[in-house]
Amino acid sequence: MINYDKFLNKALVDVKPSGIRRFFSIAEEMDNVISLGVGEPDFKTPWHIRQMGIDYLEQGKTRYTANAGLIELRREISNYYARRFLIKYDPKSEILVTVGGSEGIDMAIRAVITPGDEVLIVEPSFVCYKPIVEVCGGKAVSLVTKEENSFKLTADELKAAINNKTKALVFPFPNNPTGAIMTEAELKEISKVIIENDLLVISDEIYSELTYTSEGHTSIASIDGMKERTIVINGFSKSYSMTGWRLGYALGPSPIIEQMTKLHQFAIMSAPTNSQYAAIDALRNGDDDIRKMKEDYDMRRRFTVDGFRKIGLDCFEPLGAFYVFPSIKSTGLTSLEFCERLIKSKRVAVVPGDAFGECGEGFIRVSYCYSIENIREAIELIGEFVKELENENKG
Repeated sequence: MINYDKFLNKALVDVKPSGIRRFFSIAEEMDNVISLGVGEPDFKTPWHIRQMGIDYLEQGKTRYTANAGLIELRREISNYYARRFLIKYDPKSEILVTVGGSEGIDMAIRAVITPGDEVLIVEPSFVCYKPIVEVCGGKAVSLVTKEENSFKLTADELKAAINNKTKALVFPFPNNPTGAIMTEAELKEISKVIIENDLLVISDEIYSELTYTSEGHTSIASIDGMKERTIVINGFSKSYSMTGWRLGYALGPSPIIEQMTKLHQFAIMSAPTNSQYAAIDALRNGDDDIRKMKEDYDMRRRFTVDGFRKIGLDCFEPLGAFYVFPSIKSTGLTSLEFCERLIKSKRVAVVPGDAFGECGEGFIRVSYCYSIENIREAIELIGEFVKELENENKG
């Protein structure tokens, strides 16, 4: 019998599997489950984008691209950020096209974090940041946001968490799972602390186009003094409903992008060629698609928040992404217990809040990128479940 333990990376072995995927697996093994757990748009990729991909396949455009991505795509990304968020990036040296936003996050952390470095990670947040930091030998430090502060990071909270080993801040807004956003005024206060303490920021902006305020999304890189110390991660999966195309990008200072591109070169070579051609069309002609999807999500957002409040669960109003994060503390169950019992008794799948950090305990994440009919039925069943728990506690 081979002892594989001696061959494996212990830092990786110690990483826990994603709590989100666990509930996907349970749901897949059961019949007639309504799942509100997946963070994937239910819209098809707009036809004109698909058509562009088909056209380039028919033309035989299937060879490797430059490691950093097609220069035409990088130019369009540069134009997009200048047009939408008022930041100008050099397409030749400050943009890297990646295999989804996830690869961009991985490359960014691996390019800058060395053993012993401390990285502040805003939580609750997406599951991948902490494991990547730890596999790199860094120390991931949770920076907990609170419901009473609308799950926003405050300048005082950031300041209190910094020490002489702190190197970077992972800053995921609009936030998954809470749907929290940060305003321009709030970003300016945060930026003062970042600049004073000479920190690097990894800003995950994958939900940037799904911000339901008149001000819209403000990138922290647009604040004075921040572009030169921020790596922005974004992509096409959420805004353009292009999840399976696996395409994202990183924007940042050229010395950092150069090293990220080197990693990308050795690990990946280049992002999918066909997806890159389709993404060019998305950026040039997709504004209307974004607007229509956003309007639909906004309607579902308000419907979902109202639905949870009607069944007696406190629910913070999210202003970004496509999730709500209702509190289930009143039920007396842990997040895991609530989700396990719910899926078994009502066949409704949602994700325990502690999958996004220990501070998510007492909450569940619910995605509203589903039909209103599915959302309505799921909330009704959750309401029945909550009433049954109340009766159980009374008995």
